[in-house]
Amino acid sequence: MSTLAKLHTIPRTPLAHTPTPIEPLPNLGKYLGSGVLYVKRDDCTGLALGGNKARQLEYYFGDALEQGADTILITGAVQSNFVRMAAAGAAKLGLTCHIQLEERVADAGAEYRESGNVLLDRILGAVMHTYPKGEDEAGADANLQAIAAELRGSGKKPYIIPLAPGHPPLGALGYVCAAAEILDQLADAHYQIDEIVVASGSGNTHAGLLFGLRALDSDITVTGACVRRDREAQLARITTRCQEIAALLETESPVQRQDIQLTDDTFAPGYGHLNDATHEAIDLSARLEGLLLDPVYTGKSMAACIQRARESDPSKSILFIHTGGTPGVFAYGRQLLSLQKQ
Repeated sequence: MSTLAKLHTIPRTPLAHTPTPIEPLPNLGKYLGSGVLYVKRDDCTGLALGGNKARQLEYYFGDALEQGADTILITGAVQSNFVRMAAAGAAKLGLTCHIQLEERVADAGAEYRESGNVLLDRILGAVMHTYPKGEDEAGADANLQAIAAELRGSGKKPYIIPLAPGHPPLGALGYVCAAAEILDQLADAHYQIDEIVVASGSGNTHAGLLFGLRALDSDITVTGACVRRDREAQLARITTRCQEIAALLETESPVQRQDIQLTDDTFAPGYGHLNDATHEAIDLSARLEGLLLDPVYTGKSMAACIQRARESDPSKSILFIHTGGTPGVFAYGRQLLSLQKQ
């Protein structure tokens, strides 16, 4: 039986505009004096300005509808792309959405708390909750359980999209599927890719993509750019995620320890905080390719991609996964403009 045979039996609700295109980045590659660069445009998945979470939510909403849920609960940072897209998916499917925003970024101003994804959450009609801690995934999930219990008491049928490890990683299946999409596109376009660079946060996108590629016998290197925690902590998370995907698909994991490549060189000073490399990546991508990146995820992962390109053999080809996050640009408007003036 194929490693991915079980995948096609798991409930899924179409939400994303796929396949998303793969485009060359000739101007950026020329500027860097590196090999050939490409971008996978998962910022173009539709669903309230797009992003990688659309692929993940197809499986969570598929499961929710299978269970007869009428209400979705999800937790994330104040500027979470995931909760914004969950609110959009719920609206599209006629479900109520409760979102819980966690305090992950200290000293954030009014712009961060009122613009960007937060503004869209409200426009999409989500019911808003807050959680005071930003590094307490188990506590954030437990608080969602408490909210869900209240909803059940009032006759609702809630469905929780969990944050912490230890739950079936349904969202990762979206990127197991994306691996097949990418390989088909590369074959059709006759592109030779040596390495893929992707943001590594919750681990669903990174682990799902790596799992899918190895299950399909592709040995393309996948480098995860740390955006939430340091390399050692993220290594444990991706290892666990791959094991959880294998359990969900009732198969052996095709991912070996040496397959899990991570860099935290562009992560400091931490989640949601800009650094010089991230600002350079945002600036170069916009001015050379018309490609918009956010400071939290794609800016940092593109910074890692640029570093990899500068360090690599000039004959090497790298594919950058653009995971979206465009609304976050507006939450960091003042910081980005102040850097432009320097």
